[in-house]
Amino acid sequence: MTSIRTTPARVRTDAAPAAAPAPAAVSPTAPTEAVPTVGSAPGSGSPGVRAPGERGLRALGAGLAAGSAFFGVAWLVLGPVADVGSFAIDAGGIAFQAGVFCLLIALWRTRGTGIGRFGRGVLVTEAVLLAVATVQSFAAAAARGGQWGTLATVLDPSWPLSMLGMVVVGITVAVVGRWRGALRVWAPVAGSWLVVGLVGGMLLPASFQGIVIGGHFLLGYTVLGLLLAVRPELTRR
Repeated sequence: MTSIRTTPARVRTDAAPAAAPAPAAVSPTAPTEAVPTVGSAPGSGSPGVRAPGERGLRALGAGLAAGSAFFGVAWLVLGPVADVGSFAIDAGGIAFQAGVFCLLIALWRTRGTGIGRFGRGVLVTEAVLLAVATVQSFAAAAARGGQWGTLATVLDPSWPLSMLGMVVVGITVAVVGRWRGALRVWAPVAGSWLVVGLVGGMLLPASFQGIVIGGHFLLGYTVLGLLLAVRPELTRR
């Protein structure tokens, strides 16, 4: 007779636990979130380089405008006056050179003459020439409108040499094109003072020299400084 088992089958408890599912593989082509570089800023042009602040550029532009305006007015108003006019022009030259240093700092911070060796070298060379010319201006101003001493006389060629350097700086700014709009156009206009202002003024009668020389300072460097103070964003590409 066939026997039917009614006892339920035992469940095995010695079986190994089920293995945990393997993590999903990450596709090598899956996009990843970009991590911002510390110190980078919008419009800086390169990661890790902080863009110069507009407030600082405005101050540098104001310094250029003030110094060149003082020098230009000194030529226009006091240029023909002996002694007093000579001292005012010598003192105004110091103010102008301080303003040009402001311009060089702005160009260095914004890489206005380019990021290569030539662009940096142009600014360094001009800074050296301008420093020597500034020493000459202090030596000339010490004479208080009288006869220059030996130091002022020996260093006198540094003045036109520094202005020749600014011709190169202005052309470089226009060619490189990192400064845009009116700043790019007016940089070589201001830098042309040696050719237009000095040489052109010397070819005219003495009564017109102060007008041409001083007028070019006002229309060139003063306007450039005002543009930098009002539109510092034009220094960014």
